[in-house]
Amino acid sequence: MAQVEATTERIIAADPEAVFDALADYKEVRGKVLPGQYSEYEVREGGDGEGTLVHWKLQATSKRVRDCLLEVTEPTDGQLVEKDRNSSMVTTWIVTPVGEGRSKAVVTTVWDGAGGIGGFFERTFAPKGLARIHDELLANLAAEVEK
Repeated sequence: MAQVEATTERIIAADPEAVFDALADYKEVRGKVLPGQYSEYEVREGGDGEGTLVHWKLQATSKRVRDCLLEVTEPTDGQLVEKDRNSSMVTTWIVTPVGEGRSKAVVTTVWDGAGGIGGFFERTFAPKGLARIHDELLANLAAEVEK
């Protein structure tokens, strides 16, 4: 099994604190900015960053749906980590300043890929598909915080 990784980033015209706070707001903001590939969104505990437990289903392809139950931590300032209790998937969000009133949001998801030929296809195509989904999420986030 090889580790699979997908990374996406976006410059957002808003202060890093505003971007991070919106990203960590699972009660109000996160559900609004998720693209159509997400369904059954539900905050089960917490709702604001560290200590949140959130559920969703992610339909990465027409045949592949992940049932995700994510524990949220904030290991450092500007960093949000979502660890899936149902798989090896870990998503890390990092928000940093890039000039006056601008931020860079980077999202990286890693997981243990399958072996064999299926694993080859997963390592080849899954990162691109997930990057498209995350790019749409970051565009929606930008639209929300740049209002």
